[in-house]
Amino acid sequence: MKNVYLLFIAICICLSACKKDEFGNKVDASYQKWTAFKSSNNNSYTYTVYSSSIFGGFAETKFTVKNGKITTREYLSGYYKTPSDSLTVRASWTENESTLNTHGTAGHELLTIDEIYNKAKTVWLKVDPKENAIYFEANNDGLISTAGYVPNGCQDDCFNGVDIKDIKPLVNAPSF
Repeated sequence: MKNVYLLFIAICICLSACKKDEFGNKVDASYQKWTAFKSSNNNSYTYTVYSSSIFGGFAETKFTVKNGKITTREYLSGYYKTPSDSLTVRASWTENESTLNTHGTAGHELLTIDEIYNKAKTVWLKVDPKENAIYFEANNDGLISTAGYVPNGCQDDCFNGVDIKDIKPLVNAPSF
């Protein structure tokens, strides 16, 4: 009987050690697609981070990455006037390699997609699931599209993480 009990404990330990966290398998599968994508595009691509408010405001930040390095960051923010849905732009700017990160907290932080996957794995998806609703989606042809969390009970604009509208190969990227 003692041997059966020890065998049962050993099986439980093995199963729990092999079990991924809730999003681990999805993140790993998406990251594998990402590594193939960046390899086929010389780690040169564009991606757009989007955020919006239930009150009508929005912001998007488009990044250009060449050979694994961010070279431009373009920002647009504004709101839609109802009922016409016409766009009012509040801010619009572009940073290049020499001016990156010169607009303070406006725009999404400077992160490559590799850094976003890392932050997703180590920060956004690691919060306490008892205290937060946690999200991970890979709707950009299997690449990361949403990673983050919302604290339980929060009512308005509480998402912590990233929403990526698109990830595209950089046209005319140099090949090395």
